[in-house]
Amino acid sequence: MDESPTFRLNQAAQAHFPTEYGLFRIYGFEGHTGSKLEEAVVLIMGEALSDGESPLMRIHSQCLTGDVFHSLRCDCRAQLEIALKAIAAEGRGLIIYEHQEGRGIGLMNKLRAYELQDQGADTIEANEQLGFESDLRNYCLPGAILKHLGIRRVRLMSNNPDKVKALEDAGIEVTERVPCIAEEHESRRGYLETKREKMGHFFQSNSDLT
Repeated sequence: MDESPTFRLNQAAQAHFPTEYGLFRIYGFEGHTGSKLEEAVVLIMGEALSDGESPLMRIHSQCLTGDVFHSLRCDCRAQLEIALKAIAAEGRGLIIYEHQEGRGIGLMNKLRAYELQDQGADTIEANEQLGFESDLRNYCLPGAILKHLGIRRVRLMSNNPDKVKALEDAGIEVTERVPCIAEEHESRRGYLETKREKMGHFFQSNSDLT
């Protein structure tokens, strides 16, 4: 019987990292599964995150269009800024930034999905028309990183139930799910409604779809 490839985690680097939100340490991690390589960047603010308390954290998937170009088609940059500000306000916490562009389909396919959305498809239908599932991401790497850092309990800033389940499956206790709701903008309303209705994201009402 074939065995599943072994997952190996490597901490590649760490450095002093001042930002407009405050002082962080930045870490680079590599996760190896057979010949497959996954990468993540981790920003950590504060000391002793492994002391048994539950630091505030966010798992954030790379979004070039939102994070860099301030796209209003999605809420990615807004959620990242909310998380950075919340961690800065507490003076303690971390962000795991994964290279999983376009919910795992990659940048060029994400742009192809945008084109299909301009023709009337929603974000899920566009992925399916391209031959992909609605979300190809997995969150094995964040769980492994948290264990490597000695963090076993977190307060997770997310609206995505898959992230909560992935951490719990990895043996990380999610002591609180902290909503991460962007400000209202009509350009992303349909996108957020689709995430709630078809992907089960945690939005309580239409007024929360912002």
